[in-house]
Amino acid sequence: MTHAVDVHVGQRIRHRRWLIGMTQQQLAESVGIKFQQIQKYETGMNRVSASRLWDISRALDVSPVFFFEGLDESGERDSESEKLLEKKETLDLLRTYYAIPKDQRRRLYELARALGQNS
Repeated sequence: MTHAVDVHVGQRIRHRRWLIGMTQQQLAESVGIKFQQIQKYETGMNRVSASRLWDISRALDVSPVFFFEGLDESGERDSESEKLLEKKETLDLLRTYYAIPKDQRRRLYELARALGQNS
């Protein structure tokens, strides 16, 4: 039986990997394991050890704390907005947004904020 925290950590691994355009194979090679193990981590089927999470955080260029963001003290999601990150559309939008050059991205951000305030 999977634990909610393991599922959350796995989702955060998958989201970050996908956001930076890394394949499961590339991540697996960078931490010295088989890609099937990455698949098991990402689904929460297998629990990620502390040392492996450390290696994965280095490969994905985030702090190990990143994988636990969005959980409350009981191990439950503490925000409805976290569920937005589960949607492929949200991840695709984020990935596309960060592919835009920084100066243009800032202008797009300001436009989106202005449009959101007028709703």
